[in-house]
Amino acid sequence: METIGRNDACWCGSGKKYKKCHCQFDEKLKELQQEGHIIPSHDMIKTPEQIEKIKESGKINIAVLDYVAEHIKAGVTTQQIDDWVYEQTTSRGAIPAPLNYEGFPKSVCTSVNDQVCHGIPSEDVVLQEGDIINVDVSTIYHGYFSDSSRMFCIGEVSKEKKKLVDVTKECVEIGLKNVKPWGLLGDMGHAVHMHAVENGYTVVKEIGGHGVGLQFHEDPYVSYVSEPGTGMVMAPGMMFTIEPMVNMGTDEFYVDEVDEWQIYTDDGQPSAQWEVQVLVTEDGYELIAY
Repeated sequence: METIGRNDACWCGSGKKYKKCHCQFDEKLKELQQEGHIIPSHDMIKTPEQIEKIKESGKINIAVLDYVAEHIKAGVTTQQIDDWVYEQTTSRGAIPAPLNYEGFPKSVCTSVNDQVCHGIPSEDVVLQEGDIINVDVSTIYHGYFSDSSRMFCIGEVSKEKKKLVDVTKECVEIGLKNVKPWGLLGDMGHAVHMHAVENGYTVVKEIGGHGVGLQFHEDPYVSYVSEPGTGMVMAPGMMFTIEPMVNMGTDEFYVDEVDEWQIYTDDGQPSAQWEVQVLVTEDGYELIAY
């Protein structure tokens, strides 16, 4: 943490003197660091101006997912979902963040049944009665990023699949309840994990959440198989995703060898994921995208 004079301009760009802005904030972080905790760097703390701009991106992300929710049904191809996302995003003056991201060929990730994540939309994938699908939308608006996903049950699904989808949503809700200013990410992740395990499920260890807002993927990495008392301090101004990938069977997975993107459960059993983007505030949290 850089040394700043009390009467110098604050590092956050507010224009205020440091002593009247983030001085106490930094002192609290320093105390927590001396206690042995991992603390965020200043570049992980979003300024009020940045937060407002990220929220505008988040509004578009939510609207795009709302559109998908209104139109998704049996007989729709995942390519049609990609077309909707592209049209709905660009018509609002925004850009789909996944498109061409590190070579990803589409505007959205559509992960069906045993796909854990990064499903690539295709004309060949037609949604059937009884399928479950995760639609993961990410948006860039005026250079600011938002990211959230929802699960959809297509028609009547089995009791087993419905429970998986519902419990995974509960995991995210429990995660949100554990987003506490000056708390630890490890405590939040552990609470998420325990709820999945108590319901007989596993959580993917190697893929987690991430910081987001100024970039698509930022620090910190957010685990959902963490131990209590571990992980980075959740300081006000931090922004990250809560997005556990919950499997009905094993937590093991494999990556498609051809496209090197699509991830599937090792045992072919279903996987579910909900994702929200959350801001840590002085008294709790604020949802940015869902």
